[in-house]
Amino acid sequence: MRPSFVMGNWKMNGCIDSIKDLLHAVCDNLPKQSNVHCVVFPPALYLPLVQSLLTQSPIKWGAQNVYPKDAGAFTGEYSGPMLTDFGCRYVLVGHSERRRSFHEDEKFVAEKFHHVKDHGMIPVLCVGETLEERKKGLTEQVLIQQLSAVCQKGSDVFQGAIVAYEPVWAIGTGQTATPEQVQVMHQFIRHFVSSVDAEDAKKIPILYGGSVNEKNARQLFEIPDVDGGLIGGASLHAQQFLEIATCIN
Repeated sequence: MRPSFVMGNWKMNGCIDSIKDLLHAVCDNLPKQSNVHCVVFPPALYLPLVQSLLTQSPIKWGAQNVYPKDAGAFTGEYSGPMLTDFGCRYVLVGHSERRRSFHEDEKFVAEKFHHVKDHGMIPVLCVGETLEERKKGLTEQVLIQQLSAVCQKGSDVFQGAIVAYEPVWAIGTGQTATPEQVQVMHQFIRHFVSSVDAEDAKKIPILYGGSVNEKNARQLFEIPDVDGGLIGGASLHAQQFLEIATCIN
């Protein structure tokens, strides 16, 4: 049975007081017997704070970004070894905001993906098409390109990884893909992974992201090939995040 995840990507949001309030509320109210793995991705500046608040809790934490070198003259960046110093277990790679706003191409995303794995962490590979690409019938082509980019290092590349399908047109827009659209795309992603390694395809969690909230989460999480969600804005509100996590159970 594949594990289920609810992951909160805080993006560039939060301050010391709001993070303390959020995590205290989530930790105090998270069901003790839960089948879902909860993970939060704070801005890098707050990783030490998050580590101190969550070390004794079942909630894990990760980083929104990484630079694929261990050390060097890369002003403003941080590496895999730095993230492991603060107990990071997961790292987002390939998020559409990084691709679009910071011009990260497939080669660079793949370097990050393998750098994360090389340092014993779990990459959460974000893939998804724009509205224009969907309208042109290019969705599958885009996903193949994004998934193929990490497949240059043998057949076990998806072992110990997570994929998050996030249609770009649904991120932060209030629009959510229909259950039928989500299942078709998640099934397509799992089929692609199976073409690389059939056993990994059975085990890899595939999450959905794109305006997931407490109102639509249950319907999304009931879809056969959906193993949880990568949550944006709703993860900044304790009650909403808790309700979403409860939907998986």
